[in-house]
Amino acid sequence: MSEFILALISAALINNLVLHQGLAIDPVLNVSKDCDRRRLHALGLATLTLLVVTCNLGRLIYLYALHPLQLEYLRLFVFLPLCVVLIEPLLGLLSRAVPTLPFNGLMPLLLSNVAVLGLTLQVTEGGYGALQTLAWSLGAGLGFWLALGLFADLLERSDNEAIAESFRGWPIALIGAGVMALAFLGFNGLFTS
Repeated sequence: MSEFILALISAALINNLVLHQGLAIDPVLNVSKDCDRRRLHALGLATLTLLVVTCNLGRLIYLYALHPLQLEYLRLFVFLPLCVVLIEPLLGLLSRAVPTLPFNGLMPLLLSNVAVLGLTLQVTEGGYGALQTLAWSLGAGLGFWLALGLFADLLERSDNEAIAESFRGWPIALIGAGVMALAFLGFNGLFTS
């Protein structure tokens, strides 16, 4: 159980998909300062669920179909359609399960999120077990959701008169993203003795 907790925290904070690996940049950059918080949480929940389902299903396909047939080199061509095919039913299921969040219009953001494909490839290449795969996908989804919320707060707070005109907008957002990435690197020595 301690390996599960360690992998969960590591995926969420230390190896964050957005701030450390740069995989899920596109959906985070599409967050505007006027973004509705409910839409932000809908995107975070949809990405979290998609990561968990795709990574675990991709691992099963790899272990029981590709690896026994020695077709490991086809991982990309199998996982990419898997990521795309799962989005529509997942959004429908989430909109029925959580009707208070607006899941409509999230399809393009989920399609452009390469974190789903990237993490699925990393999990199969790393040879993780079922529990570790669940922990990595859950932690990565929570870390994405955290980075999404932090970036939206940064954009909201950076629109004031205290910031010079030339730094408002994207320049201060990129500087803030760099500072957030450095802050998340501080968690790197969290589990060392």
